[in-house]
Amino acid sequence: MTGPGVELRRVSLPLVAPFRTSFGTQTVREVLLVRVVTDAAEGWGECVAMTSPLYSSEYVDAAADVLRRHLVPALLRAGPVPAPAVAGVLAPVKGHRMAKAALETAVLDAELRAGGRSFARELGAVRGRVPCGVSVGIMDGIPELLDAVEGYLAEGYARIKLKIEPGWDVAPVRAVRERFGDEVALQVDANTAYTPADARHLARLDPFELLLIEQPLDEEDVLGHAELARALRTPICLDESIGSARDAAAAIRLGACRVVNIKPGRVGGYLEARRIHDVCAAHGVPVWCGGMLETGLGRAANVALAALPGFTLPGDTSASGRYYATDITEPFVLDDGHLDVPTGAGLGVAPLPDRLAEVTTATEWITG
Repeated sequence: MTGPGVELRRVSLPLVAPFRTSFGTQTVREVLLVRVVTDAAEGWGECVAMTSPLYSSEYVDAAADVLRRHLVPALLRAGPVPAPAVAGVLAPVKGHRMAKAALETAVLDAELRAGGRSFARELGAVRGRVPCGVSVGIMDGIPELLDAVEGYLAEGYARIKLKIEPGWDVAPVRAVRERFGDEVALQVDANTAYTPADARHLARLDPFELLLIEQPLDEEDVLGHAELARALRTPICLDESIGSARDAAAAIRLGACRVVNIKPGRVGGYLEARRIHDVCAAHGVPVWCGGMLETGLGRAANVALAALPGFTLPGDTSASGRYYATDITEPFVLDDGHLDVPTGAGLGVAPLPDRLAEVTTATEWITG
């Protein structure tokens, strides 16, 4: 890699409304951005780790630390490195996929900007716009949930995903079906909140004809998911369990899932995400793009990924306004339930300098 170095930037963005899942409630998104500056261009990557290690073992402070002390120095020592080789350079550092993904994305963005090529074209996108779903958090009550779903449907979202946990599952799903009918594309996400002993209870969701139930069991319990898949009519979708193309291939072979949610940060980057897409496509397994409350930078990359041919289900690529009153880039705005795929060089978007300055809480510059 050439050029002056890498910037780590911390930003803090308030959410338009609290977002509750089975592992906690968020009101503010603390984001770590990575900016790679080369002799030819600069590129951006967004680390999707959360403030605390609740969704995964990774969290923002740890990501910043491993980038500062290990990943960025390794990349700078390696000299000029094309984006496809970044993963190999970083491989000696175990784990930390979200941090690695942010750095690799920034390198790829800079490389593509310098060459005048778009992120979508590089990944192999085949569509100019993608259908969008929305993730609806756990609410205090059914009336509040129904109001939220009604609002998102009025905005044009093509699919509704309900976060669930024990005590908030069958009743909210039934209420949404009764209020809005079977024609609404509906799925649920458990974020590992259940155990194999809950199989009979989860089977009570089968009559509602859901698209899928996402990650009901612990991320390491792939065999448990395979057993649960045989007990349910509703397709099992794996999220946290899939960290690589190898994981996806093994889960499919074991019958642990019929659908895969691909989150690029969780799997180490967009190039590995594309490999997972290819594995799933080869096995006839549909995929969709998961979301981690990304800013416009991460959203641009996700929309590009979601335009690949195997992404046949609407993802969590919702509009900027779903989470942020003001994004750090020009906002992504829903149009007839779709978002346009950026066509400019690299990610096709860049931070708005004034807005970025407003929400920045810390910056750090790292050179070789």
